[in-house]
Amino acid sequence: MIPKHVGVILDGNRRFAKQLMKKPWEGHFYGLQKSREFLEWACQSGIKYLTAYTLSLENLKTRPKRELAFILKCLKDEMNSILKEKTHPSHRYGIRIRFIGRRAVLPDDVQRLMSDVERATSGYSQHTLNLAVAYGGQQEIVDATKEIAAKCMKGILSPAQLDEALIKEHLYTNGSPYPDMIIRSGGEKRLSNFLPFQSAYSELIFTDKKWPELTKEDFKGFLREFEQRQRRFGK
Repeated sequence: MIPKHVGVILDGNRRFAKQLMKKPWEGHFYGLQKSREFLEWACQSGIKYLTAYTLSLENLKTRPKRELAFILKCLKDEMNSILKEKTHPSHRYGIRIRFIGRRAVLPDDVQRLMSDVERATSGYSQHTLNLAVAYGGQQEIVDATKEIAAKCMKGILSPAQLDEALIKEHLYTNGSPYPDMIIRSGGEKRLSNFLPFQSAYSELIFTDKKWPELTKEDFKGFLREFEQRQRRFGK
């Protein structure tokens, strides 16, 4: 039983860099390399949808400016690789890439690259990768509610139509099913504002390994654990 949609919280990059006696923010470079590997493992395993928690709204406010600049540089380098390298996993596996979050708070050049990447991969349908950047789950619900309220005021919708399905249609992840499994690395055992609405019945898997330390065997172990879970969906 392979999960159709997997959510991933990429935690532990900074602690990994400290182990190597490097600057904490340099760990994001190693995290990016692992993300490419993980993406390939997921595609090879038949996982259709993947949502990765890359940068939270809180991170934008609390992380040192130098670290944020490094993270955004890594993100821009990866987006340029997608646009220029036909050997990138996104092209080899036919991955449609979507960026979810409050993109308007990001620098203009980052927003432009995001739009370029989305256009460049819009024709792919084998897999979908949602990259959560400047993302917050509670804020996602607020944004969805505002959009629904605006439509109600214009007469496009009525309050009587409000239900779970309508909210789902207005979330950033619209078009993707709810995640079957969410994996968090780094030893913490919480979701940290990641997909709070969508994760109601997700199977949660936590590992003490830091994100750059994960191996393909670890990934296979996550899938085996998922297979052993009995999903009840509240029944």
